[in-house]
Amino acid sequence: MSFDRLTLFGLLAVSLMLFTYAMEDRSSWYVLGFAVACALGSVYGFLQGAWPFGLVEAIWSVVAVRRWCLVVKPPSHSPITAE
Repeated sequence: MSFDRLTLFGLLAVSLMLFTYAMEDRSSWYVLGFAVACALGSVYGFLQGAWPFGLVEAIWSVVAVRRWCLVVKPPSHSPITAE
């Protein structure tokens, strides 16, 4: 069985998505890694000609970046003032 480079790229992207998704509870960096892996999956989908897959993966990538931003955002400490 032989794989072309595009198939290997897709296998790598989807494997990274699975791994980083499974590890998300351990570190916020895995959430960012999931976003990158989704972007790679999107590229694979468009290169393969499966544009619906590429589009959905691009959306997942944006959603994951937003989740990462919310996770790493420092909590706002508003001073409590007595009136």
